[in-house]
Amino acid sequence: MQIAERKLPHLVTALPGPKAKQIVKRDHKVVSPSYTRDYPLVAKAGRGAVVEDVDGNTFLDFAAGIAVVATGHCHPDVVAAIQKQAAELIHMSCTDFYYSGTVELAEKLASIAPGKGAKRVYFGNSGTEAIEAAMKLARYHTKRDIFIAFHGSFHGRTMGSLSLTASKAVQRRHFGPLLAGVFHAPYPNTYRGTFGTRPEHAAADALSYIENDLFKRIADPEEIAAIFVEPIQGEGGYLAAPAEFLKGLERICRKHGILLVADEVQSGMGRTGKWWAVNHAGIEPDIICTAKGIASGMPLCAMIAKVDVMDWKPGAHASTFGGNPVSIAAALATISLLERSAIANAARMGDFILRQTAGWRERHKIVGDIRGKGLMIGIEFVRDQKTKERAPDLRDRIIQSAFRKGLLVLGAGENSLRLAPPLVIDEEQADFAIRTLDACISEAERSI
Repeated sequence: MQIAERKLPHLVTALPGPKAKQIVKRDHKVVSPSYTRDYPLVAKAGRGAVVEDVDGNTFLDFAAGIAVVATGHCHPDVVAAIQKQAAELIHMSCTDFYYSGTVELAEKLASIAPGKGAKRVYFGNSGTEAIEAAMKLARYHTKRDIFIAFHGSFHGRTMGSLSLTASKAVQRRHFGPLLAGVFHAPYPNTYRGTFGTRPEHAAADALSYIENDLFKRIADPEEIAAIFVEPIQGEGGYLAAPAEFLKGLERICRKHGILLVADEVQSGMGRTGKWWAVNHAGIEPDIICTAKGIASGMPLCAMIAKVDVMDWKPGAHASTFGGNPVSIAAALATISLLERSAIANAARMGDFILRQTAGWRERHKIVGDIRGKGLMIGIEFVRDQKTKERAPDLRDRIIQSAFRKGLLVLGAGENSLRLAPPLVIDEEQADFAIRTLDACISEAERSI
């Protein structure tokens, strides 16, 4: 059976297979050791939600290249758009000249951005570039220099975005000094509580810290250029900010002339069942940063800002490859597919998974919390449901076990597992993933 015809895993060798072992051995000699690889998958081909490795094993992909391949691997419409564009014009720098595809995509992104006001769009190549652009624009527009971000946040790995990042110490270790003028506040955790207590007051406690501690003791709000927030933290453990928290942030920003920047690099482009995660809260950020799912695997990012905010002059910021014609073509095809069916499917399949896993906390003593929106779902593993002691070792064991059963998943945060499949999965594939994880969790519990 060809990979295009497969919907579920089919394993033909022990994992890793002989060809995979050889490539992993060669990789270790020449490729940067900074990459994190949870298990030895050596990919060869992909179609839809299925990935084939170099030994002919096929896997169900519930990682999607870290939430990148929104329309699945190698969707025919996206492939056709890439091939057509590659035969016409591969590169033309938006920094120097004009291109119709750039305008078309910018018009589309401006039309789907939250709020009715006019927007402008800057194009780059990756999520971290979108964040860097937003940081520069915020300082340029406000003439202020301080930024606020949150504990658990991941905004990228280049020096500016890394200064905002506060997910794992290893990501910042030995890279200092980082950008001055960046301060971090607690992110509302509705499972553990903002300060480890009172989960029901998570939003209020986090907002109170900003207004009554940070503003009064650390950073004058009149000097703050922007607050950067992930509506759903990615590397932080797939934690969703309550709507009242996001609305409170918007109120604070409006009061003090601070720009509100939504980092939707992972949560945007339909992953949560709406175009943007902020749509669930009904807020309108001044700037939205998006990447990952925007072009189904091609390198592209966008920084979308209110037209009166994006007031920088020619030469203030640019990118040689940002808005590459081939990536633009892939993005336009991706957005068409998202509009037609994939966003609605993400909402349906997300609801299905949450319904099917609703009883896991009662059946599995190591499942602490299951949360998410659309196909951005996190499962947090604990050693004890009462104390909520984190169990990263059990989470890691479950990820390895899932791989051996043909299911690709990744971790998030200290002890959570993320489900971020392509937005085109069907109920059969979702059911397989649920049943497989259920078995893996049971195995982990028996090992305790």
